[in-house]
Amino acid sequence: MDQLNSFITDINDRYWYLIIALLLASGIYYTIRSRFAQFRLGREMVRLISEPSLTMENGRKGLSSFQSFTISAAARVGTGNVAGVAIAITVGGPGAVFWMWVTALIGAATSFVESTLGQLYKVKDHDSYRGGPAYYISRGLGKHRIAAVFAVVTIVTYPLVFNSVQANTIADVVSNSAGTSSTFVTFGLGLALAALTALVIFGGVRRISWVCQVIVPALALSYIGLGLVVIAMNIDAVPGMFVLIFENAFGLREIVGGGIGAAIMHGIRRGLYSNEAGMGSVPNISATAAVSHPVKQGLVQSLGVYFDTLVICSMTAFIILLSDPDFGQREGAGLTQNALALQFGDWAIHYLAVVIFFLAFSSVLGNYYIGQANVQFLTHSRIALNSFRVAVITCVFLGSVGSLALVWNVADLTMGVMVLINLLVIAPLSVIAFRLLDHYLDQRRRGINPTFAKRDMPDLAGVECWEGAQEGARIS
Repeated sequence: MDQLNSFITDINDRYWYLIIALLLASGIYYTIRSRFAQFRLGREMVRLISEPSLTMENGRKGLSSFQSFTISAAARVGTGNVAGVAIAITVGGPGAVFWMWVTALIGAATSFVESTLGQLYKVKDHDSYRGGPAYYISRGLGKHRIAAVFAVVTIVTYPLVFNSVQANTIADVVSNSAGTSSTFVTFGLGLALAALTALVIFGGVRRISWVCQVIVPALALSYIGLGLVVIAMNIDAVPGMFVLIFENAFGLREIVGGGIGAAIMHGIRRGLYSNEAGMGSVPNISATAAVSHPVKQGLVQSLGVYFDTLVICSMTAFIILLSDPDFGQREGAGLTQNALALQFGDWAIHYLAVVIFFLAFSSVLGNYYIGQANVQFLTHSRIALNSFRVAVITCVFLGSVGSLALVWNVADLTMGVMVLINLLVIAPLSVIAFRLLDHYLDQRRRGINPTFAKRDMPDLAGVECWEGAQEGARIS
């Protein structure tokens, strides 16, 4: 097992230099090409969250921007925000936090492009819409084989590997809370988590959205509140904490595993795992919303990147750095638990175990839906879909008893493959996203609630929805 882990680590350390270069280059290009849309349209992003859903072609009320946002937040806000940030600080030093912020600020532009494309090339489903990179690769580029490869990689990465990570972190924090890591505890927890997962995922996307819109806001707000209390309790140390982050980010002060190379590598990797900008996962979820213009979901999902990294991830980093725990004694979520315990006492260990349990569980659901959209791209077989669901439930159970380091390294490897394919395919399609942005902003300047119909850009091939009337006229 150790040899396999070392082998995968060596691959990741080399391969991720290419991924990081592509992420930064594409993010900077999309930022400039969109005229810094992720910054100048911040107020518009917030406004769009509260827009009501539209009525779909079948007469049913579609998923709203907020519901789609909560499903994507469910996939984003989970172990990456707690365990991932802790691992980044342990291995890359406090400077990794700065590079997480950079990933979010630049990556929001990439998220805008991919989520807008996800909306444009969505297809009709029986109770909502579905779409994602496999759909815009196939319909927008006409590259059906590449689309199939991406769908398979996504199925392996999200509902299987990433859900193993979520389950592994749940087992870690519960064991730390219970003061034991016995096989009996992790086995029982794995069974319980698998049963809960089965209960929800067999209910379809609407049940997933209902669970996520209840769990994610409540738990995320409580975690933010606790982080703000930690900041208030240590307000005198806050300036020094920021100095520490910036010094370590540029190699001026090495702490733990720091140094600029480690800080950049682990900050961007963990930041990407958390906010998923450019990975090609969120477009699967953005496609589910019934909105009047594709750009609306592009902007909403850019806001999701900020919420995830600049708010939730930052809270974890501040809790750890202001508590000054003993780095290296714990890794992952256990480090964050111990940091909270130093501030509030042992009860905080149990509190965070509950928070992570529900956040990670909501991520399991969000990850599952990403996989389902890609299974349905490959086949309409009900047997295949149910077999996939059984595989997801099995991985949730197995992740509870797996090795933390191995699970995270496998996640890094498969995530890198997804990023590479997605960044290469959205590059030629990005011109369409920016045409749509100009179309959207022109209507906003004229005081119109933006709508889009296929007839507005008749040269676009592969667009199934967006007939016009049902998308833009009837707001329920």
